[in-house]
Amino acid sequence: MQKIKLENQKLTITINDFGAELSSVLNNRSKIEYMWNGDKRFWKRNAPVLFPVVGSLKNKEYLYKGKSYFMGQHGFARDMEFEVVKVLETEAWFRLRYNEETLEKYPFKFCLDIGYVLSDNVIKVIWRVINEDDKEMYFSIGGHPAFMCPLTEEGKQSDYSLAFDTNQDLIYSLLSTNGLVEQENLVLKNTNGVCRITENMFDRDALIIEGNQAHKVSLVNPDGKNFLTVEFDAPLFGLWSPAKKNAPFVCIEPWYGRCDKESFSGTLEDREYGNRLMPKEIFEKSYLIRIEE
Repeated sequence: MQKIKLENQKLTITINDFGAELSSVLNNRSKIEYMWNGDKRFWKRNAPVLFPVVGSLKNKEYLYKGKSYFMGQHGFARDMEFEVVKVLETEAWFRLRYNEETLEKYPFKFCLDIGYVLSDNVIKVIWRVINEDDKEMYFSIGGHPAFMCPLTEEGKQSDYSLAFDTNQDLIYSLLSTNGLVEQENLVLKNTNGVCRITENMFDRDALIIEGNQAHKVSLVNPDGKNFLTVEFDAPLFGLWSPAKKNAPFVCIEPWYGRCDKESFSGTLEDREYGNRLMPKEIFEKSYLIRIEE
């Protein structure tokens, strides 16, 4: 596995070519590491890219043009090696293109480019999906970055909070044991834009927050200061930490797509929050990881 490093005066970040996955965000001055280290006792990944589906499919399959296709949770991009196509001091690009293996699971010819741009104390993560097929293409894409929480070895996760760019309570959904949306319209109390992380917050897996309720989520230390912020335009996002493991990290996940509902009975074209691309069209979205100082 090849590791690409980008560096400026404030941060050094590392991206693996396998999965084009961000694996380290190091503060050059304090030497604090912000990304989860992938300890397999809790979760072996750091920040996988979810493509061409986000979450789980009903019965782990989808129907397209009368044929069923099997697809595991979060798709296949996170488990494939990307080509490194460009590396500069503060910018890197990675590429995954369709092949015989992907066409068996996903019958579309695509090109997925993932870029990382480092500027001051901000990392910009860019997703560019190109439809190289001669038919309309359907897909979802999302991020799954895991951030240290607690930030240092002292304290525990429940000493920390989440801050949002809204003072409204957030409405969220929970998943069934099949990884599908089951319980909806639950309320996450949000007091003046801040929600304390409780010990049991993630006992039922991810919290799924739909409908453009927030576009900025920060992790807040015990002193009440934001230390990391994720900014996005995505219509929904997930909050996650492994259930009942007391894991020292929290994922803030911008999504263009999500898992199916338990009640879903449609085709690939009918999936909620799905994206469509006509032949040769390009879909490009991004999100920011801001290290607060």
